[in-house]
Amino acid sequence: MKINSVDLTISAVRRSQYPTDNKPEFLLVGRSNVGKSSFINTLINRKNFARTSSTPGKTQTINFYLINDTFYLVDAPGYGFANLGRSKKKKFGLMMEDYLTNRENLKQVFMLIDFRHKPSSDDILMYEFLKHYKIPVTIIATKSDKIGITKQQSQRSMLLNELDLVVGDDFIVFSNITKTGKIEVLEKIERII
Repeated sequence: MKINSVDLTISAVRRSQYPTDNKPEFLLVGRSNVGKSSFINTLINRKNFARTSSTPGKTQTINFYLINDTFYLVDAPGYGFANLGRSKKKKFGLMMEDYLTNRENLKQVFMLIDFRHKPSSDDILMYEFLKHYKIPVTIIATKSDKIGITKQQSQRSMLLNELDLVVGDDFIVFSNITKTGKIEVLEKIERII
């Protein structure tokens, strides 16, 4: 798949603001600072289209990126960031739960985890939530360039074991530096749409 056009269409805080054109949507979820913006920028071949930040928890809206006028990459607020107040966390939680359980355009969730670390309790909770609602998931293990080739297989096994990956859910090792996994992700999107 060649990316010809990208447009940040909507930054939504409520369901009434979501796109109404019925295009397929691919949701990105993950902890704050896992690399969702870098993941988007790598997929679309742009350096700073999705803004990256050194401050975790910066994304506080659901951002809909229209790709090739065909589908949306949907960037959700990162979870697990402690410095957000309880009311904001609750609001984000309810917004995400509503989107995940009621959005008919949602075709696939790309759940980003940091390849270097064990999944957090928030990662495991998110994965279990997605499985409970039978939402198709692909695990994207980001920052793979930071792990030596010899350690990658054992790291992969540990992550699969910790998450208890369900048969049918994919696991893609990804790096925005080396572009590892980029073609796999784009091919998966193409197959689904």
